Amino acid sequence: MRNFNIDRFNEEMKRLGGQPLKLKRCTYPEPRVQNGMLVDEFGNPIGTKGDMYTKVILDKILQEGCLDHMPRPHYEDSYPKASYHDQKVFTEKGQVISVGENETVKIKNDGVEIWVPAHTISVNSGIECIYNLSDGESPMSTLRPTAVKSAIDEILWIYFLESNDLVEFDRLLGICTWEKDGKIHNWWEKWALRDANGNYILNEKGHPTIGACYGETVRRRHMLEREVIDPIRKNPDSRRLIVSTWQIDDFDEPHGLKPCAFQTIWNVRHSWDGKDYLDMTLIQRSSDFCTAGCINQVQYATLLMIVAKKVGMLPGTFTWKPINVQIYDRHIEPAIEMLNRQPITCRANITLNPNITSFDKITHDDVTIEDYPRELIKKKNPQLKFQLGI
Repeated sequence: MRNFNIDRFNEEMKRLGGQPLKLKRCTYPEPRVQNGMLVDEFGNPIGTKGDMYTKVILDKILQEGCLDHMPRPHYEDSYPKASYHDQKVFTEKGQVISVGENETVKIKNDGVEIWVPAHTISVNSGIECIYNLSDGESPMSTLRPTAVKSAIDEILWIYFLESNDLVEFDRLLGICTWEKDGKIHNWWEKWALRDANGNYILNEKGHPTIGACYGETVRRRHMLEREVIDPIRKNPDSRRLIVSTWQIDDFDEPHGLKPCAFQTIWNVRHSWDGKDYLDMTLIQRSSDFCTAGCINQVQYATLLMIVAKKVGMLPGTFTWKPINVQIYDRHIEPAIEMLNRQPITCRANITLNPNITSFDKITHDDVTIEDYPRELIKKKNPQLKFQLGI
């Protein structure tokens, strides 16, 4: 069994003025890996390749990760109908919550909100995930259900709709309430542009946006078409097929969140089997692994498959190269829970609708995960909650 050193972690948190962490358990089985797959005690392959990478990465962070000293994001703990005085929050249910010296109190119309520093433990090297898409490998994990449709909607919003409009993203997700209630329901709402009073800054359509980043950066340069698709058609052997959403000129303008998965590098491979494959590597500067590590990989593996189909090639190898990979302090307990879970053996390969003709109208319904027993996964390895560091 492996042990997470909670005492060392809490000693450092105390030195930094943070709250100690209390865990129900700190131990988990060391991941067994043979030939790029998890194996059971008898050496039989279990789970998916995505499960293998997930367990190996979580183990590496828990064993080798270092604690940050200056947390940049924070958790937003809301207490509706609560009151605040003398460094304490008094909740509607009679709880009394002490406010730490590094925590910030926000008095709201409907209660109290406490901003708590969100610390992470992270590693900066030694992680690379490789999937042979043409052989049916994928980043899909069975250690908890993967929200595939919303993940695909997000990648389509950024690279094909080329949008930073939060109402347009809600509509992709099937949520159409903006005209009725003036609310945004997707996770990007926390990074919407706001004025000094906290009100949304609206675009020409009267919608809130995330400003000059992600889809807006793509739109200004039509990146996918100009930097990958058209160049492949002209010179498939080019080694300059690079898309980078890290555009510092854009960051001089108001923007929400700087890109984490920011660069893709594409290469055509003329295989000895006589077929042309499109390979792609995603460079990610920072990965909130428990929240989005699997999601980001699934998104960009799917993006590779869509582009490969558009240029008339087969999807080849997808490689994920994250630089800083972190677990937030409030994610450590569910991370240990995932390491204690048994994966479900399945193929879980990503497929595209073979009848796609218009890539401007592609939707998440054109993407299918074959041999992914979602109901069994929900029952055996139910969803876990991971609070966002904003």
